Amino acid sequence: MSDLVTERLVLHPLTVGEAERLVAGEVDNSAPWGPGYPTVGDVDAARRFLGTCASTGDPRPFGNYEIRRREDGQAIGGVGFHGSADENGKVTIGYGLVPSARGMGYASEALRGLLLFAWAHGVTCVRGDADLDNLASQHVMTAAGMRPAGEDERVRYFETAWTDTPEITDPPTETP
Repeated sequence: MSDLVTERLVLHPLTVGEAERLVAGEVDNSAPWGPGYPTVGDVDAARRFLGTCASTGDPRPFGNYEIRRREDGQAIGGVGFHGSADENGKVTIGYGLVPSARGMGYASEALRGLLLFAWAHGVTCVRGDADLDNLASQHVMTAAGMRPAGEDERVRYFETAWTDTPEITDPPTETP
């Protein structure tokens, strides 16, 4: 599977071997780790990915992607799907960045790239959520084109749905 490339980022689809090294804390020589990478969230996502691979097979292209900066190749976070699209074409996403990479628009850029990729692969609706007090994450989803879709006592839900062409700019490109 190919990397997805945005203006400043490479979204690299994790392989089973890469996820295993991530969980074990073994640096992958193909991409240096930025300061603070991997976070607990990155390791948890890699574990979920490995569990999915073991139980139902590799979910790619609806798996996990490592976020790498194009300028220096450093891994600075992750973005991905929580599984393949359901029978109605809906998927759920998640993302996270190391603290030193936050506040620069990387998360919104990565999420926009993933949303366009989902649309191009027949997904009709993408969902995400953020804790009520996590205003930064809520801003990321809004900046990427997702809209609030409800909340409960703990979480605000977001989604974007398409019936035609998404209203997202700067589409990612796939590299061979």
